[in-house]
Amino acid sequence: MDRARFLKTEAIVLKHFPLGEADRVLTLITPQAGKVRAVARGVRRPKSKLAGHLEPLTRTRVLIQRGHSMDTISQAETIDSNIEVRQDLWRMTCALYCAELVERFSSEEQENEAVYRLLRETIMALVPSPHPSTSSGRTEWNPDITLRWFEVRLLDLSGFAPELYRCIGCIADVLPSAHFFSANAGGVLCPSCRAKDSLARPLSLNALKLLRLYSRGALQTTQQVRLPPDLSVEVEHLMRQYLTHTLERELKSTDFLDMLRRERHMEREAASAAG
Repeated sequence: MDRARFLKTEAIVLKHFPLGEADRVLTLITPQAGKVRAVARGVRRPKSKLAGHLEPLTRTRVLIQRGHSMDTISQAETIDSNIEVRQDLWRMTCALYCAELVERFSSEEQENEAVYRLLRETIMALVPSPHPSTSSGRTEWNPDITLRWFEVRLLDLSGFAPELYRCIGCIADVLPSAHFFSANAGGVLCPSCRAKDSLARPLSLNALKLLRLYSRGALQTTQQVRLPPDLSVEVEHLMRQYLTHTLERELKSTDFLDMLRRERHMEREAASAAG
């Protein structure tokens, strides 16, 4: 097979949009070729053999024919449909948020197997545990911890990790106390350097410790940490600000993610009041 004309690879579907009456343009993340865009011809027709293998978040094996203006997906075979995630609106939205981040931070045709594996691991972590209370199955993992861990690790793999150990202003080691976090400067500011960025946000010691854990710890390790609601909100807001500054745009999926979170919170409060 002529490797200049064909690409056979494992891939995760990040997103798609319609083209013409029956086609779709898909964005995929692959281990060896990075981000790839390709057309799936006729995939929107009812009898298409490709349709079920190319849904967002599906891990699939594809054969892509290279073209002058646009590549074309000739074959596709599902490896893992991730149906447990896709059938749950909250989990699916979390996974699509991660997919959007991968799409934004990835370059086309640039190998990055680590990012591919990170997304694959994160989607798997969002799958509900069938036996959360038994010793044979893992406990139910906190999606908020999973998302924050994913964000920090993706930033690190993409070369945009914030500085968490030295003050961005004076390069002094960060002492174990409250500091500030500057999205503009790219990390922690000590109290003495706070004036260098009027938009820097307060950074509690526990938030700093948590960000450091996310940057170096395995996902399974981070899930063992008790996450109080106020600390969860603090770290999420810091990461949201930093990601928006780094990407120079808002993410499309965050509004829907926030709406679903509010609905889940209201449902839990109602259930608690009824009980």
